[in-house]
Amino acid sequence: MTVRGIFFDEDDARAAVARLVGHGYDARAARERLAGEDDDEDHPWAVLTDAPEPVLELLVDEYDGWLDADAGGSGGLDKLDQRPAPLELPTEPKRVKRP
Repeated sequence: MTVRGIFFDEDDARAAVARLVGHGYDARAARERLAGEDDDEDHPWAVLTDAPEPVLELLVDEYDGWLDADAGGSGGLDKLDQRPAPLELPTEPKRVKRP
């Protein structure tokens, strides 16, 4: 299961990653792009890890971030980089009236 914590400072995110990796978990930091944010410098940092949620929650509390509980899923960190399959769209218009 992958959990995600959001940090406002790059140094805090990198410190959290270093502590998680030091304890044997897989972790990485990435820039989190929020809708409506125009300035690239204002985007927060996301820490993605396979650590248990309570472990990341302690780090998030320490560095004044927040835990994104909806980001969980099955599998490892590699699943976060995969895109969903494209939707199957109709090939013809839907007929409203019968012929």
